[in-house]
Amino acid sequence: MDKTNNSRSSPFPSSAYEALVRAGPRLKQLHQVHAHLITTGAHRSLSLLTKLAILACSSHSSIAYARKLSVSIPNPDSYLFNSLIRFSSKLGLLYDAVFFYNRMLFSLIPPSNYTFTSLIKSCADVSAVKLGKSVHSHALVNGFMSDSFVQASLVALYAKCGELSVARKVFDKMRQRSIVAWNAMISGYEQNGFAKDAVDLFRLMGKSSVDPDSATFVGVLSACAQLGALQLGNWVHDYIVNHGFELNVVLGTALINMYGRCGDVRKGRVVFDAMRKKNVVAWTAMISGYGIHGYGKEAMEVYKLMQCNGPSPNEITFVAMLSACAHAGMVNEGRAIFSSMRNDYGVVPGTEHHVCMVDMLGRAGFLNEAYDYVLKLKSPTPAVWTAMVGACKMHKNFDLGVEAAEKLLAIEPENPGHYVMLSNVYALAGKMERVEKVRNVMIKKRLKKHVGYSIIEVDQRTYLFSMRDKSNFVTSEVYRYLDELMRKISEVGYVSAQESVLHELEEEEREYALRYHSEKLALAFGLLKTKNESVIRIVKNLRMCEDCHLAIKFISRVTNREIIVRDKLRFHHFKDGVCTCADYW
Repeated sequence: MDKTNNSRSSPFPSSAYEALVRAGPRLKQLHQVHAHLITTGAHRSLSLLTKLAILACSSHSSIAYARKLSVSIPNPDSYLFNSLIRFSSKLGLLYDAVFFYNRMLFSLIPPSNYTFTSLIKSCADVSAVKLGKSVHSHALVNGFMSDSFVQASLVALYAKCGELSVARKVFDKMRQRSIVAWNAMISGYEQNGFAKDAVDLFRLMGKSSVDPDSATFVGVLSACAQLGALQLGNWVHDYIVNHGFELNVVLGTALINMYGRCGDVRKGRVVFDAMRKKNVVAWTAMISGYGIHGYGKEAMEVYKLMQCNGPSPNEITFVAMLSACAHAGMVNEGRAIFSSMRNDYGVVPGTEHHVCMVDMLGRAGFLNEAYDYVLKLKSPTPAVWTAMVGACKMHKNFDLGVEAAEKLLAIEPENPGHYVMLSNVYALAGKMERVEKVRNVMIKKRLKKHVGYSIIEVDQRTYLFSMRDKSNFVTSEVYRYLDELMRKISEVGYVSAQESVLHELEEEEREYALRYHSEKLALAFGLLKTKNESVIRIVKNLRMCEDCHLAIKFISRVTNREIIVRDKLRFHHFKDGVCTCADYW
């Protein structure tokens, strides 16, 4: 073959190139251009054939043609295959990218860092960790494991696939860590539920020479939202403003979500109002922020503004609105929204919408209507029955509660939380022999109650507490102070709600177990370590029990402190002995 004609830099007919540009990725036109190249003798030009193959690789409809071309091109080079790998990766076609990689190896063309970066990114995009490990091995064998771009891609792959320990090993071995690597590791921790590790890594990043970008802040703000770390979230917001970052829709939504979940929904609204562009996610975040605080009217106000000035609400928006109505006791409004969801917007109700409806009706005392609603569903999920049991327990309808709890257990017989719920309903109904049977089943199945924990932020540091915690920061001083608090509130009318604990305990054991619940330990620690005028903010991973809710109301009164607790369901703002939920949660 004429080497001159096969050279990438060789001249080729301008008409052929123009025809390629006009063809784009359309298959029929690509066939016509290919035929034109053959008839004009330009089919030996590697540049033209590469352009043709790349165009074919730019669309799902013509990718098969790109594969055929890659096999037929004589003397291909690394640029051809790297381009094909990159374009197929952009389309999310991992196995096509692997096909082109295999063709590259078959053609005895050595891969480059560019090759492995594109391949690994393609694996990360579809969470193909097993295949990604194979590519990792190839990169190692070919001597690219010291390349910072390949390393950053591997960190992103393993972090996205949940293999955080592997991601961290690669990250720690990097001599030069790019912003891509930092962001991948931070978001990996946050997205997999390790928010504290994400925050710790962000602090470590602050000591490096790499400056954070918008993606960094989105990850850190999401971690702050999980932890309830308002002080750090405020610091990040100030940094964003002071360093001139654009408040785009992604960053703005992350701030709204952080403020909403950290207990300062007012600042979230300030951010929301300042955003020039708002998509459905931003509107929904604002509605959700109001909803979890029990501010149903404010959520409705934003929803009506969205109907007038914003995008059409989606299924997640309706979950947020129905939840807001449930927490605020706005039953008529919730019914109207549920009807509008299908009739006006064509959104088919899903599991979460059904849960919200049962929760809303049940909380408001419409137990029979809620139960009829559940029975009309084709296959009620565990979450639906859980909402039903919670409503029955709230309104002390134990017969209906037992029936619902037993149906819940029939669906998920291995979930320990369901046994605890059934046990408590039996106990409240006075059926202690059945309590014993449930407890024996749990022992036989070796099922254990979910461990509760609470998180509090003090001086931009987060501390995690569990019941009867013996961590090095939970000193005897904390326990003594908590005992003193409990004595003080007992003097002004507090009486422990002992039904909040498992009923196989003796009376004295119950009181002890209640006293040292994680949220009480976190509260005592916070009161000791913060100034008298500051607000205490606590995040609880489970629903707050009745006793802790009652005790914290009294503690807010005797200490004259505002206390905000976010549990699994909603926010509770305690002040002067009153909670904003009005004991309705």
